[in-house]
Amino acid sequence: MGENPKILDIHELSYSDLLLLSTPYHSPSSLQESERMESITKSILEALGPNGPGLLAIIGVPNSSVLRRALLPLARKLALLNPDHRKRILKDHNVGSDVPLRNPERSVSSFAMQLKYTESKEFMQNNQSQIEDKQSSVSEADSFCHSIENKVIDNEFKHLGKSFKELGSCMMELGLRIARICDREIGGQELEESLLESCTAKGRLIHYHSALDAQLLSKPANSKGTARNQASSRRNREQSIQSRHDTSNRKGLSQSSTNLWQQWHYDYGIFTVLTTPMFLSPSNTLETGLQDLWCCSERTSPSGHLYLQIFDPCKNDVFMVNSPPESFIIQVGESADIISRGKLRSTLHSVSRPSKQEDLCREMFVVFLQPAWNKTFSMSGHLTESSMLPEDRKDLVEEEGTLITREIQKIVPPLASRLKEGMTFAQFSRETTKQYYGGSGLQSNR
Repeated sequence: MGENPKILDIHELSYSDLLLLSTPYHSPSSLQESERMESITKSILEALGPNGPGLLAIIGVPNSSVLRRALLPLARKLALLNPDHRKRILKDHNVGSDVPLRNPERSVSSFAMQLKYTESKEFMQNNQSQIEDKQSSVSEADSFCHSIENKVIDNEFKHLGKSFKELGSCMMELGLRIARICDREIGGQELEESLLESCTAKGRLIHYHSALDAQLLSKPANSKGTARNQASSRRNREQSIQSRHDTSNRKGLSQSSTNLWQQWHYDYGIFTVLTTPMFLSPSNTLETGLQDLWCCSERTSPSGHLYLQIFDPCKNDVFMVNSPPESFIIQVGESADIISRGKLRSTLHSVSRPSKQEDLCREMFVVFLQPAWNKTFSMSGHLTESSMLPEDRKDLVEEEGTLITREIQKIVPPLASRLKEGMTFAQFSRETTKQYYGGSGLQSNR
């Protein structure tokens, strides 16, 4: 993206209205209220439908700030933790990873947990009683400037598993309610039933590495030493690290091929529910005048947006997404596109890096809502991409021969090449993963 990217402010839906629209047998109290609910429903379908961005924001979710701030700062701590300590912590909290954490050149660190829908129901029933418990732990999550010796590490991460489940359950409930609303408008209950039949969703805590994080990982200290000793060793090398950091900036991070934290792709589930990201950067200054890279504090987005970018085929253009702070984002995946027969539109997206603040990292929690693995897909009645476009865009599509720019097309395998009639979701997900990241996949070296 250029210096002045196009910004997309996505549609905002209040949590209170979400509850009203998704509650069975709710009757509006007046004609005015009925018309308001119809207007909101129409806006939801426009945002998630074939002529919208496939995104909407949910605002005003109770306790969202507490839950978000308890979990997101732990992403960077886990990513840069001594590998032996990290392995133990993840095992203690039943958390895994779906990226090779031994690779020091990785651009993201991801920590995953399977979430159960039964836990989501229990969370919503007990939500109020958990607020007080969570308030007492926020100060721990906000503090980034203390020692992480063995005993302190255990205390620092003691809420990791609980926070995963609580925030994840809250976000699963949002996705279920959106599925219920879409089902009512589309017809049938296939979206919500597909989610519930799967029994689980995947929660993923993601740390998007800054250039300075990458330097920390590329020069690991003795893995058996204490974190304090490791930090001291790193500080002694920081002058040369900063020099290499400046060089890397000149050499290529400003180029489009390297200026992405996450490459262009579609999510292949039903809905992806995202927190707004948290941005962190080193905050303390050592006696030498250098920054203590282990000590971070929250920063505002340098450009005011989320660094989530989407491609809009209706406009044949790329947009940076903006959303209110502390909101949750609902993003349509390819399974919803298929199940709804094109009445919902999956979102082609990537995550870009700030071009001039490479000490900035990005923390996010994402929940992937997917159908059961044995869910069978049919393409019967599915709207083609071309038929979804406004008339004034079809000539451009025919002229260019693609709905996306050639650069993006090179790395995003088209849906038609990955989905066959009668495929199960398991088969579709395997084929999608193979084409994105397999031996011949163009993102396999990402």
